[in-house]
Amino acid sequence: MIDKLKEKCRALLTSGDIKVVIGYGQDPGAEKPHPVFITEADDIDRLIMPETFTPNLAIYLSRPEVKRLGKPAIVVSDKGARAATVLMVEAQTQREDVVLLGVVTGGEDDAMLPTLCDEVFGDAPASTPDAETRYARLTEFMEKSREDRMAYWQTELKRCIKCYACRQICPLCYCNRCIVDKNRPTEISTSATLEGNFAWHIVRAFHLAGRCVGCGECTTTCPAGIDLELLNLSLARAAEEQFDYRSGTDAEAEPIIGSYSEGDQETFIG
Repeated sequence: MIDKLKEKCRALLTSGDIKVVIGYGQDPGAEKPHPVFITEADDIDRLIMPETFTPNLAIYLSRPEVKRLGKPAIVVSDKGARAATVLMVEAQTQREDVVLLGVVTGGEDDAMLPTLCDEVFGDAPASTPDAETRYARLTEFMEKSREDRMAYWQTELKRCIKCYACRQICPLCYCNRCIVDKNRPTEISTSATLEGNFAWHIVRAFHLAGRCVGCGECTTTCPAGIDLELLNLSLARAAEEQFDYRSGTDAEAEPIIGSYSEGDQETFIG
């Protein structure tokens, strides 16, 4: 698979169809893979096929400094392709301005076929996870009592140090100025107090409602080890159950936030 991916990337750079390949590489002796930006066909052998596609490379599609490099080809998993699609829907990039090279990842139980890509490498999975599987962690958590759930989040969010790594790594947090950076007036306390931490993470979760693709980068990068993806899963399931909407799966679908239909259910209000 990696040889075919390299061949494709080399051809794209040689033809001039793209100016940069954004993928994964790993330096000798390095513990983990890292993003690489390859502008010369002779350097394509730097590309590797990582065990996990982290960070989500779609994050670079909205970066001005990356856009200045020219048209990119980006190596993405299913969740990377979906994040890229959300960015297109939200006009942060245009479909014709990027080449998406999808890679099938995971085993039979969790494999997903990247969609909306220009080319996909790897065989289609024998099966893809259904909603019950995708939200299994959330279902288990929601079986706890309300008091236990609140106690869990109080314990977890008390450990937040307000480093904002979750924001920086998220491909869909692209605002030029975040609400937590505004101090006239101050909307959210910048201190790492339980009250301020609750406000920050709940506001961020709501800003990702109907947008989060579940790549889990927020959880992966959190230095305190807080399972922030669990908050986003709740809103993602609500969007799917109430509106039959999964973010990033249909570039033509109207986003649920900011749109209205007379057929919308209202059972989620209350």
